[in-house]
Amino acid sequence: MPDERSGSVLSSAGFDTAWCATDLGEYRACRYTYERYPYGSLPPLDSSQFTGVFQWLGGTRGFDPEKVAKLNDLGGDLAARSLSLPQDFVTFQTSANLYGSLDEASVTGCWTDISQPLPSPVEPGSFLVRFLRDQQDCVIWYLYLRPSGEAFVVHSHLNYEYEYEAQRDGEETESDLDDAEEQMAAILWCAPSFEEFAHRFWIENRLWHAVNSGDLSHLEPQLRNYLHHYAPPRTTA
Repeated sequence: MPDERSGSVLSSAGFDTAWCATDLGEYRACRYTYERYPYGSLPPLDSSQFTGVFQWLGGTRGFDPEKVAKLNDLGGDLAARSLSLPQDFVTFQTSANLYGSLDEASVTGCWTDISQPLPSPVEPGSFLVRFLRDQQDCVIWYLYLRPSGEAFVVHSHLNYEYEYEAQRDGEETESDLDDAEEQMAAILWCAPSFEEFAHRFWIENRLWHAVNSGDLSHLEPQLRNYLHHYAPPRTTA
């Protein structure tokens, strides 16, 4: 069903949904470093911007050969499993000027760290690819890839690379990887595509700087409209 908020085809793919982020000053509170906000409460995005070339971030200006080689290796590994990386993800992660943009924007020290394919603990044949993690691993974001070609973004408090390594080495894991119910609860859908995730992440982290500095005068209309989706608390006279 079309998502009336963003114009995207919205499917939670069987997972619970939530957006994991920090505060937007008085416009949106956060009790801890991160909060899980109901996806339906988020401001709408203009999906016409999501063309795969990231024009809202200046577009691509050349590609980094080392990063291209790394993504080619990852793509080959996935192809052997009848899976593929979404093209918007490949474009972003191999672009000489776009790679690392989310790290630079992040106000909580998130950093790009692309993993090898990690088996989905809830769906045989599907795989996770970690691409962004909080500096203390409070939250980790993954591509979720299905053999059908479906690809979307999820987040979890679990580092599945560590979980599988610990299980393989006979060490204690943080969760029961064989408990499907526990694992379904640990994985939350948060965006229908990588570019839409990146765009919302980029907007919100830029807004954090603006609202916490108290200067909204230089915000572009798009960011101002995003912020005005939230009503700041009323002050009493």
